[in-house]
Amino acid sequence: MVVSQMKKKLAYGTNGSVVVDTCQVCDSSDLTPIVFLGYLPPVNTMPLVGSRPAEQPAYPAQVLRCRKCELVQIGLIVDPQILFPPSYPYTSGTTKILRENFAELYQEARMLFAPSAEDLAVDIGSNDGTLLSNWLKAGHRVHGIEPTNAGLLAIERGIPTLISFFNAEAVQKVVADAGRASFVTATNVFAHIEDIHEVVESILSLLKDDGVFISESHYLLSLVETLQYDTIYHEHLRYYSLTSLKNLLDMHGLEINHAKRIPTHGGSIRVYASRKGQKPVNASVAAILSQETRELTEAKLAAFRLKVVNSKLGLLSLIKDIRAQNKKIYGIGAPSRASTLINYVGLDDGILDCVLEIKGSYKIGKYIPGTVIPVLDESKLVSDPPDYALLLSWHIAEELIPKIRAGGYKGRFIVPLPIPRVID
Repeated sequence: MVVSQMKKKLAYGTNGSVVVDTCQVCDSSDLTPIVFLGYLPPVNTMPLVGSRPAEQPAYPAQVLRCRKCELVQIGLIVDPQILFPPSYPYTSGTTKILRENFAELYQEARMLFAPSAEDLAVDIGSNDGTLLSNWLKAGHRVHGIEPTNAGLLAIERGIPTLISFFNAEAVQKVVADAGRASFVTATNVFAHIEDIHEVVESILSLLKDDGVFISESHYLLSLVETLQYDTIYHEHLRYYSLTSLKNLLDMHGLEINHAKRIPTHGGSIRVYASRKGQKPVNASVAAILSQETRELTEAKLAAFRLKVVNSKLGLLSLIKDIRAQNKKIYGIGAPSRASTLINYVGLDDGILDCVLEIKGSYKIGKYIPGTVIPVLDESKLVSDPPDYALLLSWHIAEELIPKIRAGGYKGRFIVPLPIPRVID
């Protein structure tokens, strides 16, 4: 089946969603369930603290695996207008590990491909411009494409940004304004856009013939290895392995040149690709594909589901014992993944008094989706300390705990995943 035959315009129902009954990449109907996390609200729909609870949509979060092309994907696609409103509260520049990762990405691309000052770098889903700022500082031409108001922050930083969802029309506008790109980046967005074949074709239209496409996505093997079910939510339509990425890119004449596991978001994969024959292929590609053949078997995916259930039960048991002693628990950090964990486990404001965020976060003064747990300024951790701090950004616990201790917190920590445990 050729790609053009598989392109389908999604017709969202009255509830703003469409059920996935065939694979998003190869159109096969041979989809098998891996795990079901119940019904989850959009992870960045956050009512203001003090507002009365009102009806809020919640969508089934079932993860499926295609037996044909091995793509792992969410079983329901939600209208991006619902998931990514103009008020979308996420900004990448507030996260140290992302700032460092984007700086490292530029340095690696510079070593691999030696970009010139005339080369244009375009970032899809450019947010506040943190990634492109590295290219701009090094003297390269840059352009962002961002659907939310975070793009206005990038413009204030001197980064030309088109406020738009990524599509063929957006590509035409950028090419008319700045020309075709030598580098197109898509970090933590390539798994978010529903019409993936249209996305790849639009990237090819944007990219020079000898250009390089660089993607970073949550990595399926990391998700399975460390039980990161909390990275499953409706913004993430696909959970890529290198194998499934290769199958997708092959369909469009793109060849993976280099791949690398990186620590962002608890474990991601960075992939460089170009038109076939344009760039040499690094040995890293075969090495990772071989590892996936060994590690991403149906048996191990079935074991993953059981571990998810046991982890939920273990966390509830641990928290029950703490609350039985009338001990106070605050959540620390309100990344999107916190919403999945809180809603799947069933935590509420009778269990978590609040969730604390760093000063300046757009999420302060709002409720965690699906709850009335307020997000408050992190200063409360010292001014009114809890007995326990539940690390909702547990994937960076080694970085967080020393900082929180240095800030004056003397209580204990709960690390919820992969095995719920208390750290003194």
